[in-house]
Amino acid sequence: MKMRRFIAKTSHEALRNVKEELGADAVILSNKQVDEGIEIVALASNEMSSLVNSPESKFVPTPPPVEKKEEVLSVINPNIEVLEAIQQVKKESNISEALALNIINEIQAMRHTLEDQLNSVAWGSLSQSKPETMKLMRTLLDAGFSPLLSRHLLEKLTKVSNYEESLKQTVALLTLNLRTATSDQLIENGGVYALIGPTGVGKTTTIAKLAARAVIRHGADKVALLTTDSYRIGGHEQLRIYGKLLGIPVRSIKDIDDLQLTLLELRSKHIVLIDTVGMSQRDQMVSEQMALLRDCGTEIKHLLLLNATSNGGTLDEVISAYQYNGIEGCIITKVDEAVGLGTALDVVIRRKLVLHYVTNGQKVPEDLHAANSRYLLHKIFKPIAENSPFSLQDPEFALVMAGYDRSSAAKPKGYAEASYE
Repeated sequence: MKMRRFIAKTSHEALRNVKEELGADAVILSNKQVDEGIEIVALASNEMSSLVNSPESKFVPTPPPVEKKEEVLSVINPNIEVLEAIQQVKKESNISEALALNIINEIQAMRHTLEDQLNSVAWGSLSQSKPETMKLMRTLLDAGFSPLLSRHLLEKLTKVSNYEESLKQTVALLTLNLRTATSDQLIENGGVYALIGPTGVGKTTTIAKLAARAVIRHGADKVALLTTDSYRIGGHEQLRIYGKLLGIPVRSIKDIDDLQLTLLELRSKHIVLIDTVGMSQRDQMVSEQMALLRDCGTEIKHLLLLNATSNGGTLDEVISAYQYNGIEGCIITKVDEAVGLGTALDVVIRRKLVLHYVTNGQKVPEDLHAANSRYLLHKIFKPIAENSPFSLQDPEFALVMAGYDRSSAAKPKGYAEASYE
């Protein structure tokens, strides 16, 4: 038996090399990410057949009495911690800790390889037995939805053989689970709102858009703007220019005492909007800023801004950084710069946030729109270009989904599992 190892920059290129060298019926034994790109270990189908049918393969030798490793490893519970497993192997076989660790690592690697192979075969069989289901799955992934949410949606579908009807049911489920605020609910209710989010997400411009809507609805004497952004050059001046154009006051906040006094002076205002400092969601100062808003003695509602151009992992991380202080709702920004809205809507649905508005440009106040779930969801399903580098080929799709099956159990810190209707 001669296994071949193929390394390429992309899985598509690696699979093409496998087919050229070993044929279309080659058996893929493993695939993983390496420094050079993607590594695939494969075996020609005729060699696999000869291995299965050879007389040696039918003979199971009796293990020598001195070899205790198989007996020891067979009783290891796969669910116990690695350190406990190492101690168990050391105790029962009297071997060194380094060798015990090596044995455990080999077992884990073998298990992952087998899981990947079984999952890959399962996905390949499913694509043949239920082509409509797999087509719908690919449609959801191409639209930007995560495999996790896509699988939840497919599980909720009634048995429908027609792809178009299944897609309609899927859109209906997404509409049911996408929570949106009523039109201008925020402006009508009033109160004190702080716009929070990472650097460059569009907080200052969005505040100006909200303020313009509030002025039109309630008058300039009922609206006030505050800013805690003393770090960004020109940040305060930009907001002050907007305030001057709208005829509303703009105050700069230095510390918690200043915030308390200012909010006390502005208690007669219908709505007060606070522009906060933009910083990375991993910055430790995020907690300091949230403490300033939380401990001022006045109820401040938090509106989280999500960048539509960010990937799902980044958006999940942003929500985890801010959610501990409570999030009143969210606004999706930079829609005009994003290829699609699927990723942002996926995160909003999974994390059960209330979507208030979407923004699609710099114009104040024209480029701020109340969220409409039906319009947003019908807008995102569009065919992806066949020559797109992000479009998966059939073999790649099976490999990707097989790898996801094994890794989906691990959730990021702060992640809250959502339940769907």
